[in-house]
Formats: sequence, C-alpha cells, structure tokens
Amino acid sequence: MGAMPGVMPLTLDWRDVLIRIGLAIIAGLLIGFNRGESGKVAGLRTTLLVCLAACLAMLQVNALLSQAGKEPSSFVTLDLMRLPLGILSGVGFIGAGAILRKDGLVKGVTTAATMWFVTVIGLCFGGGQLALGAIGTVLGIVVLWFLKAVEDRIPRDTRAELTVVYDKCLFSKEALVQSLAKQGCTISVVESSSQTVGRRIEERFEVHWRSPPDMKRVPPLQEAAAAAGALEIKWSIVR
Repeated sequence: MGAMPGVMPLTLDWRDVLIRIGLAIIAGLLIGFNRGESGKVAGLRTTLLVCLAACLAMLQVNALLSQAGKEPSSFVTLDLMRLPLGILSGVGFIGAGAILRKDGLVKGVTTAATMWFVTVIGLCFGGGQLALGAIGTVLGIVVLWFLKAVEDRIPRDTRAELTVVYDKCLFSKEALVQSLAKQGCTISVVESSSQTVGRRIEERFEVHWRSPPDMKRVPPLQEAAAAAGALEIKWSIVR
C-alpha cells in the first residue's frame, strides 16, 4: 500500500519511488527548460540532474530509516538527515561556478538561485511532500517565466567611469555636464591629473543614470565628451 502524501513512511514501495522520481523529473524539466531556453550555462540537463540528485538523496534517507530500528517519533535524533542537508549545501559550489563578473556586470545569480531552488524541490518530492513540491514548482515557473517580463521593465541605477584627456584651453566641462544632463545623467569628478606634455589634463568622471537591466540604453558618453573638446576618451560600465 502506498504512503499517504506528505508522510515519510518507514518502508517505501516502488509505486511511491516512481511517483516521487517522476514528479522530480517533471519539475526539473519545466524549470530547466526556462534556463536552457535563455541560453544559461546551467541549462536543462544540469537543472534536471540537480533536482534528481536531491530527490534520490531523500529517497536514500527514506530507505535507510527502516534499518535504523527507531520509532517514527525519534527521527529527529537520527544523523541520516545530514545527507540531504549536505546535498543542499553542495549545490552552492555549482551555483558559485555559474556566477560570472565581466565588465562591471555580475551574471548568473538567477541561475545559481535556480540550482538551489530545484534542490529544495527535489528534496520535497524525495521526502514525500508531493503537494509542497508541486506548489514550489508552480511558484518557480511563475518567478522565472512571468516575473522576468516585469523585472526587465524596472529601471535601475547605472554608473560608468568616463576618462578624458583634454587641452584645458579647448575643453568645456560645462558643455559636457549640460550635454549629459539632457540625457538624464549626473556627472561628478573622481580624479584629475596634469600631464607633463603641454597643457593636457587627464580627468576621470563618474556618470550616473537610470536604465533597464538589459543595458540597451547607454547615454552617448563618447560623443558628448568629443563635442566638449576631449582629445582622448575611454569609458566603461562599473555597475
């Protein structure tokens, strides 16, 4: 006879095992499809494997419980639960490998969080909390699929470092500030140093503006600096 949903029995039959593994596979596929479709490093197969590993870990715990010779009320004293807890902690290493920092931007945080999330889903299914695992899967799909459209429309603060070299008689700092202000930017001086050749000055500015997360809107920093009289121009996003 199969176990009641949400209860971890001392003895599992194959129907219980197959149901839990099947639900973990479905959850891993649904969530992994979103990661794979987005072209993330941890895609469909990685997400599915993580979810299955967590489910199998809990199934192994369940299988070992009956060998411990303990009553159901004494589960809290067993060390067997360290296995799924170790799985959950170990996924942190996979998540760390998915996080990248490049050109001032941090990428892969959502993928790392997804790995941790599907681990919890797998633990739920493997432990027999089928309703809880199903609810978690639905919530994960809502967050990954539907809230992304909302997140992409939320503007956020962005800053860039603008370095210009100019002749102090030909450059107009006021013109640069006014030009960028029309683009919704604020600019402040970070560092200024004179060069030994002629009257050239190198100055580093920090420019702030608000833009969508996809970074499609970048103010014309180079054009504004050139129009103000800069001789050499370098800039990079430091958000």
